[in-house]
Amino acid sequence: MTKNIFSQIEHHKTADQAVVHIEKLILEGILRFGDRLPSERDLAQQLNISRPVLRKAIKSLEDRELLTTRPGGGTYVADITGQVFTEPVIGLIGRHPKATVDYLEYRRSMEGTAAELAAKRATVADKDLLSSIGEAMVKAHADDNHEKEAMLDIELHNAIGECAHNVIMLHSLRSCYRLLSDGVVFNRMLIYDLHSASDALLNQHLKIIEAIIANDPIAARASAEAHIDYVMDSFREAQQLRDREHISELRLKQRTN
Repeated sequence: MTKNIFSQIEHHKTADQAVVHIEKLILEGILRFGDRLPSERDLAQQLNISRPVLRKAIKSLEDRELLTTRPGGGTYVADITGQVFTEPVIGLIGRHPKATVDYLEYRRSMEGTAAELAAKRATVADKDLLSSIGEAMVKAHADDNHEKEAMLDIELHNAIGECAHNVIMLHSLRSCYRLLSDGVVFNRMLIYDLHSASDALLNQHLKIIEAIIANDPIAARASAEAHIDYVMDSFREAQQLRDREHISELRLKQRTN
């Protein structure tokens, strides 16, 4: 954990002030699900509060399910993103194909807006982050590592949501990508396995990055929306291909028995 994300508490050194500080780090997406907080001694020093005051703050955040402590294993940011959709709703989404189209339609609208805002608001540090992800995507593509590309795909979209500097949008998009990474809506590897799809996706992602870094909100929105349009078309193509292969295999099996 980077030490300097925590600032000294200036006002009365109370547990409430420590709670507000850590809350803000979680709300702004600086602390993510699974991030481990520094040890009690180190964190108390960084916040400039006593350890009893820190323990009280941590207990308050645990009671509100923002942090979780593992016995002998430290304190971590809780899985707050996964709780945006309840388990029954996740089950419904996974069982009904129409939800996939609705999911991508929602993403098209949200990601277009996120990219537009990112192009207007991205800081130098934001642009450095996008550039580093883009470079990693190029390397994974050159290595023909589709699994790594798919992982970086989600990382890039998360980063664009962060660069928009809108906390509601940030957490809404993270909940969407959680459904994608968990394979609830569809298996994204179907798309990456399509002939030439990987090339097209890489170019689309780099185009979005380029537009944001250039502070071009119109191009950023257009590139993000075109990317989701391509994903929708590719998903349909991948599904059709998989269905045809399944039918062909059944025919062959029937005729060779």
